Order: sequence, then structure tokens, then C-alpha cells
Amino acid sequence: MSDAGLVDRLAGLPRLADIPRTELEWLVARGALDTQEAGTILGAKGRRIEQMWIVISGCVAVRVDRGAGPRLVTEWHVGEVCGMLPFSRMKGPPGDNYLEERTEFLALEERHFPALIRDCPVFTAYTVHTMLDRARNFNTSALQDEKMVSLGKLAAGLAHELNNPASATVRGAKLLRSGLADAAAAARALRASGCGDETLDVIERVWQATLAAPVGPDLDPLQRADREDMIAEWLDRHGLDEVDADSLVDTAVTVEALDTVAEVASDTALEAAVRWIAAECATHALADDIERSAARIYDLVGAVKQFTYMDNLAGPESVAVEPGLRDTIRILTAKVRAKSATVTVDVAPDLPLVYATGGELNQVWMNLIDNALDAIGDGGRVDVTARAELDRVVVRVIDDGPGIPAEMISSVFDPFFTTKPPGQGTGLGLDIAQRLVRRYHGDVMVDSRPGRTVFTVTLRSGHA
Repeated sequence: MSDAGLVDRLAGLPRLADIPRTELEWLVARGALDTQEAGTILGAKGRRIEQMWIVISGCVAVRVDRGAGPRLVTEWHVGEVCGMLPFSRMKGPPGDNYLEERTEFLALEERHFPALIRDCPVFTAYTVHTMLDRARNFNTSALQDEKMVSLGKLAAGLAHELNNPASATVRGAKLLRSGLADAAAAARALRASGCGDETLDVIERVWQATLAAPVGPDLDPLQRADREDMIAEWLDRHGLDEVDADSLVDTAVTVEALDTVAEVASDTALEAAVRWIAAECATHALADDIERSAARIYDLVGAVKQFTYMDNLAGPESVAVEPGLRDTIRILTAKVRAKSATVTVDVAPDLPLVYATGGELNQVWMNLIDNALDAIGDGGRVDVTARAELDRVVVRVIDDGPGIPAEMISSVFDPFFTTKPPGQGTGLGLDIAQRLVRRYHGDVMVDSRPGRTVFTVTLRSGHA
């Protein structure tokens, strides 16, 4: 194809309709027309691209793997420019630039960029707008991907933490159903025993005393075994079934209280009274267990609501730092427990508020604390502190892990840089954390040596 014919083709592309013909002629004179088949990789991930491509037909796409498999980030169609652009500081693409179909393009070497900027101002402006759009689309995509990763961590931690109280609630409800039946049967037996009102009053007082101060949780295994033996011996002396000892041991009932019942009740009434007290104590204990489990679920849901700021989507505002830090650690409890880690939070009294979006700030805490837990070994330690320093609120996340190698520390905030195994890290967490903090005129810094790594977040205190 002649140069004039190629210029005509470029001029006929809607996206290049406003580019002066003289500039298109300049591009054609210095560029090289090329055609490649579908699947061809024009620029490999991480390797510097040294050409700009103007798509004449077909499509160039970029897919990025951020830990959950390759995902389409962007596409360039007819009339669009891609690859290396003037003024771009791109060190290498985040994913392979490949052809989705047979594609024809004009390739311009990077060495022509200085002359391009001087001789083709309209086309240069077009590439600058393209570069800004590309950066905006990439940042939006990266932020959404990291939010999904954070959401996955949140969901995994929440599911783990909810499993125990939910299982306890279901188990307790099933046991309570049979316990209520046992209590009803014991009550019928007590009524049938012919007890008088005075005897029933004594039995009632003893039962109330057992509910006043449950002792089971305060007993160690040896103490519990001794108490169970003592109650079993009392039951045996009175010719009663020792199986009730297990129900009575976790209550505040004493042998003296049981003696009080034995003094006023006949043998038949005593057996019915003990069974009734044991059954009622068991059902109340089950009800207490269900209440505690439900309260734990309620607290976890509340922590998630606060962590995500579900009830407040208005945008930046003055927010307190401490609740977000504590909610984040509560969400990560399962991971803390799995590593037998020690995590502390030390927040100065009367810490000033900071101006930020609460949900985004909590995403920063999630990234930093989760990374610290990843860095430490079993039984390791993570300390989180928050202090007011001049007009700033300074939060430090400190871990006693092996540290970041000196040759890597300058790259920890780079997009896609990660020291974690493939599939376990996106390399976006620290980059996004830094960008989120800088959005609110703050910064994130790191200092690391073996046994002590400190990520420091500074935020402006007060209002917008």
C-alpha cells in the first residue's frame, strides 16, 4: 500500500478524523505497517514496550492476573493508540498486550517521540488524553479488584468466626427442645408426688439459688470432677439416680441446699424435686448458651457493618481511627488465632478525628494488618499504635517478622509487586493503600529490618 493510501485510511478512521493530514503523513513516513494474527503478543507482561501502535483494524487487549485468574482490563479498537505513549512513565505492562483477532496496525518506534511532540502537536494531545484515560481505567479496575480481594478476606474471616456461634446456636436449640420436654415431665412428676405448698416453696428457693450464681465456667477440670463426685455421693446416699449429677455440677446448688430439700420432702417428692431442679437448670443453661452465641453473631455483624460503613455512604467525613482498627482485628480474629499470634492495639486517649472515607480507611488497615500477619511466623506479634503528632494522626503497624530485603523495600508500593507466592497476593494492596491515604493528604511509609517492620500511616487531623 502506498503512503498516500495509508494516510487516506488513517484519515478515514473516526477517532483520527480531527488529526491534520500533515501529521498523519508524518506518522506514516516514520512508522511501519504491520499485520499479525490473533493470539500474537505485542508486549509481554513486565517487559518494557518501545513502540506505539495505531490500530487500523482488529483489536488489542490486555488481561491481568491479580490472583484470581486473567481478567480483561482494557481493549483498543480501530483508530485508538496503545503501547508506549509520549510522556508515559510506564515501566512495563501489567499484563500481556495481545491480539484478540487478526489486527493491522501502524508501529512507531519510541525514538521518534521527541520529534513527534515537536511536529505533531494535535496527535500528541490525542495520545496524552488516551494515556490519562488508560491510567484512570486501570486505577479503577485495580481498585475494584483489590476491593474484591479485601471482600474475600472479609467473607472468609466472617464465615470462620460465624461458624462456631452459629453451630452452637443450632446445637443448643436442638438440645433445648428435648430439655424442655424433660423439664415438663419432671414438673408433672413433682405435682404428682403430693408435695405441699411449704415443700414446693423450699424447692423453689433452692432452684432460684442455683440460677443466681452459675459456677461451672469457673471450675477447672479437677475441681469439676471433685464436685461431680460429691453430688453423685449425695444422690447415692438418698437412693437417687446419679445421672442427675452431671446436670447439677454446672449450677450453684450445694449439698447443703439439697439437704434442705431432703428435710422437707418425702422420698418420692425428693426424687421428683431433684430431677426438676436438674432439668430446669439444664434448660436455662442452654438458653444462656444460645443467647451468648446469638450475641456473638450480632457483634460480628455489627463489626462488619462498622468496618464497611454500610450505613454511611456519604463520602469523606471526620472519622475516628480506633473503631476501624479494632473492627479490622476483630474481622481477622480467625487468622490471628490460626497463627497463635499476639495482636495489640494502643490508641492514645482523645486521639483527634481524621478526614477520610471510613470504608476506604478500613481497607488500608485491612491491607496493612493482614500483610503483617502474613509476615510473622507462628506465635509472632503485631502491634498497632495510634498517636497524635503535631497536626497529624500517625498509625503504625509493627510486626516481628523477618523483614523486607533491602533490595526490595523501594518496590513494595509498586503495582503488582509482591513477595507472596503466586495466587496468594495481587501486589496491589500497598499501592492502593498508599493512593487511598494520599487522597486525604496523608502518606504511607515503611521501615524494615529483621525482627521489626513498621508501616507508618500519617493522616491529617480535623475536617476538610
